[in-house]
Amino acid sequence: MIQVEHLTRRYDAFTAVNDVSFQIGQGEVVGLLGHNGAGKSTIMKMLTGFLEPTAGNIYIDKLQIGKDTQAIQARIGYLPENCPVWPEMTVIDYLEYQAALHGVAPLLIPRRVAEVIRRCALKEKATATIQTLSRGYRQRVGVAQALLHQPDIIILDEPTNGLDPTQILQMRQLIKELAETATVIVSTHILQEVQAVCERVLIMRQGQLVVDARIDELQTAHGLHLAVNQDASQTLQQLHGVTTITPHAANDGLWHCHVEAEITLAPQIASAICNAGLQLYTLEIQKRNLESVFADVNREVAHG
Repeated sequence: MIQVEHLTRRYDAFTAVNDVSFQIGQGEVVGLLGHNGAGKSTIMKMLTGFLEPTAGNIYIDKLQIGKDTQAIQARIGYLPENCPVWPEMTVIDYLEYQAALHGVAPLLIPRRVAEVIRRCALKEKATATIQTLSRGYRQRVGVAQALLHQPDIIILDEPTNGLDPTQILQMRQLIKELAETATVIVSTHILQEVQAVCERVLIMRQGQLVVDARIDELQTAHGLHLAVNQDASQTLQQLHGVTTITPHAANDGLWHCHVEAEITLAPQIASAICNAGLQLYTLEIQKRNLESVFADVNREVAHG
């Protein structure tokens, strides 16, 4: 549905997005993850036609950004990171105005506005002026305006920004509901948000796409963690199948290490340590997850 080819955006000598390519299928919920300044918002702006790429192409089905920008924008609901609102308008007036701008038929506007007010839990603030709302409620108004024209692509840039814990849970549930009928892209720097609502993650680092994977594929076994009463390196090195042993510090008086090996080797490792007269306190499978992958990606930057 969405195809991005060699997308680049430069500002004079600074490259904000550098040769990024990916595809997103219909109905996917994809998280665009990265630290602030990684290029996420720049990609969002190019996907929605608000910013022109320096190089590369973006296709939505058979339409192309640039040549068919207006037609593409009609299919997209977009929540920018700092959603522009008119502070002197009431919530309901603002949404009715936005519905008109989105091209919603006049007879349908009241029904669509009522629907997004319900979905975004804005009923008690519907007649309040936007300038009186908290940041969290303003964020919900921004999401509501993105849904008015029932788009088949929804792009949310930092959708939980400014929300309290209860509102965050409500937003996550809303995103899951939206995913039943639309393709959803969520841009954030918060790992938990991607973990909670997305089925796939694109990780940006310094303008480049460095990871493109399904969340469930990241949840894979990744070696073993051991805690022994003293250094067991010599014993472990004698075992066939152990590739690397990485000790790491702890404050419990034990010797800890990460062992790169197939998890099926765990019984042999336990036996070898006990046969060597050592005391084994911990032997557990370590799994890669989104947090560890993100840490590894950014550790490469620090060491690079």
